[in-house]
Amino acid sequence: MRISLCLAYDGANFCGWQSQSNGGGVQDALELAISSIAQHQVRVHAAGRTDTGVHARCQVVHFDTTSIRPLTAWVRGVNAHLPETVRVEWAHEVDEDFHARFSAFSRSYQYLLYNAPVAPALMATKAGWFHLPLNGEAMSEAASYLVGEHDFSGFRASECQAKTATRNMIKSEVKVAGKYFIFEFSANAFLQHQVRNMIGALVYIGKGAYPPIYMKELLQKRDRTLSPPTFSPNGLYLTGVGYDPKWGLPINQADNQQDIQSATQSNIQVLI
Repeated sequence: MRISLCLAYDGANFCGWQSQSNGGGVQDALELAISSIAQHQVRVHAAGRTDTGVHARCQVVHFDTTSIRPLTAWVRGVNAHLPETVRVEWAHEVDEDFHARFSAFSRSYQYLLYNAPVAPALMATKAGWFHLPLNGEAMSEAASYLVGEHDFSGFRASECQAKTATRNMIKSEVKVAGKYFIFEFSANAFLQHQVRNMIGALVYIGKGAYPPIYMKELLQKRDRTLSPPTFSPNGLYLTGVGYDPKWGLPINQADNQQDIQSATQSNIQVLI
């Protein structure tokens, strides 16, 4: 049978999602935990790979197993074998045609940025930081240029292996919550380091180094060497993955995003 899971994890102490030779990937920890419950070796496939230090509030994965277990075993049982910074939120049996990556039609990310002279001690690995005042209106205008189908070559990592840099950006917004800026992006898919590179450009615009139209120019030039540096991974969260309702997954993207927005706002209010 094929089982799908939704994961939340703190990426601060992991070398990203993908399995590593030293066992330091989130995938390594999850496969070991699932294999303990399944009693056979399991290979996990994810909706998307997150980089070192990047977090997830809703990473969707699937795996195949010959073991018959109640769904609760794939949640509570697996969680008992995981480090406390990784948790399975739900488990669902899916059709064998389902694939966590290829069945997804969208991915959503949030970037949490603390804007103050001194870095946030309590959020050191949970939020990015920039010390100079940022212009939220300028960043919001710049972010709007990202919406639509574009060639995002100007924002892809040099080692990115995607066959094409064309992506359809469904949502690109900037919100303010006290000393924090919340950047929200949704697209059919993302390139390696794309979100962090877009954040780097937005911060340069926010501090006044360039006008908002600069973002459109970077898109048109399609040259990563002309764009600002890649921003810190600390404040980046994979927040949702969109799937057709036919798969019957317990949480759809819209519900998840609403819960995340409320939780994010509540957490920030405590810290302001």
